[in-house]
Amino acid sequence: MQQKIISISNGVTRMPEWRMARSVDFELLDGEHIAIVGPNGGGKSMLIDIIIGRHPLLRCDPEYDFRPSTKELVADNIKYVTFRDSYGDYDSTYYLQQRWNQQEIDESTPRVGELLERAYDANGTDTLQRRARQQHIYKLFQLEHLMDKSVILLSSGELRKFQLAKTLLAEPRVLIIDNPFIGLDSETRNQLTKLLSTIVSEGSLQIIIVLSRGSDIPHFITHVVEVDGMTVAAKKTLEDFEANRPSLPKRILSDEKEAAIVSLPYRDNDYNTDVVVDMKAVSIQYSQRVILNNLHWTVSNGERWALEGQNGAGKSTLLSLVCADNPQGYACDISLFGHARGSGESIWDIKRHIGYVSPEMHRAYRKNLPAIQIVASGLNDSVGLYVKPKSGDYDICCWWMDIFGIEELCERPFLKLSSGEQRLVLLARAFVKDPELLILDEPLHGLDDRNGGLVKEIINAFCRRKNKTMIMVTHYEEELPSCIDHRKRLTRHI
Repeated sequence: MQQKIISISNGVTRMPEWRMARSVDFELLDGEHIAIVGPNGGGKSMLIDIIIGRHPLLRCDPEYDFRPSTKELVADNIKYVTFRDSYGDYDSTYYLQQRWNQQEIDESTPRVGELLERAYDANGTDTLQRRARQQHIYKLFQLEHLMDKSVILLSSGELRKFQLAKTLLAEPRVLIIDNPFIGLDSETRNQLTKLLSTIVSEGSLQIIIVLSRGSDIPHFITHVVEVDGMTVAAKKTLEDFEANRPSLPKRILSDEKEAAIVSLPYRDNDYNTDVVVDMKAVSIQYSQRVILNNLHWTVSNGERWALEGQNGAGKSTLLSLVCADNPQGYACDISLFGHARGSGESIWDIKRHIGYVSPEMHRAYRKNLPAIQIVASGLNDSVGLYVKPKSGDYDICCWWMDIFGIEELCERPFLKLSSGEQRLVLLARAFVKDPELLILDEPLHGLDDRNGGLVKEIINAFCRRKNKTMIMVTHYEEELPSCIDHRKRLTRHI
């Protein structure tokens, strides 16, 4: 009889206000690697909480058999890397501009190499075999050049690699990863797939991957469990899932809503220039590490740019200069909306023209306010709602939430939403003030196929209007909307 690593039979969730629609049946058998897939807010995270024992059941508890592992605790045998965990353990003190303010970081803050070595030491004795595996992980993840860098200064993709490597050093029996390919360029995605595939083929580690998009399922996955409408479907083979996966409709945004976006009142720009961003010989350096070197870039009014490059190439740093979040911008030859940086304009004079969403913003947004208040905060560029909205502002917020298909989440606390639902709320926040410049740094992070397609169509409709400029970062070519007409590629400096 095949060994049952994890078994849940007819499990009923206890909490009346937050439960699965039906009883839960789930099994992970020896040798299986499972992808849990489903739409944003469909119940995937709750299923994981049930599997690891965080969400209690009425009729039964999960049963575990982690052989050949000799570790006794569930927490030692199952490691769960979540969307937020990929940013490390600094959420309680992190603020949006901290990554760009290296002088704000205490000198005693641990570096990547120190934290990885601590993880290594905490999870076993020092042996030649363990050291070889450690170095193998570092090499495949290309972590060698990051060892002396503070975690707070890592790019989103670098952070993902760091956290996964740290978790693998614990040598768990079961590794659960929430959207592991988020924030990774294509080369690193391939490296991660290769690494995980190699590790599962060489030992007893079993993988459960939580994915919003069925197209991201890696080849070593053997079975798929679909979760939708707070219901867990029966496990099926990957081949069966691929053969019966429904296709998306060609259009997701309704004609009525598209027309409503395009016909929003025209607003003349008030910066009296055709150039939105103008950078001349811009260089950014932290200690001995060069991020941008002698960069020239001009973005004109009405252009739609794709900003491309590997993880760590400086894309987010470049956008931090445009958003006036990086203090090094004052020492550079940069003009924004016709005004040279340092010529008397305030950060808020710049930000009032910009709608912005990014992994850094998502990380900094730890305010457990109703979702509509998060959207309303975009009217004043604040993290949290500190200015009382004017009459009619909430109507505008509701309108944009309806456009993004999240109107029913208006009163839900932000931190109670799934990461995909949170991203849609932050996107509505970016659009709510009808900005002249959209800066979208990996805006489809964690979105399912349908919501990703919807956001692309909203971007296309918005950018059909006059005086609308956009800069967008993504590591997936298929995520770029059709309105893109310019490209800028950055190269990482080692």
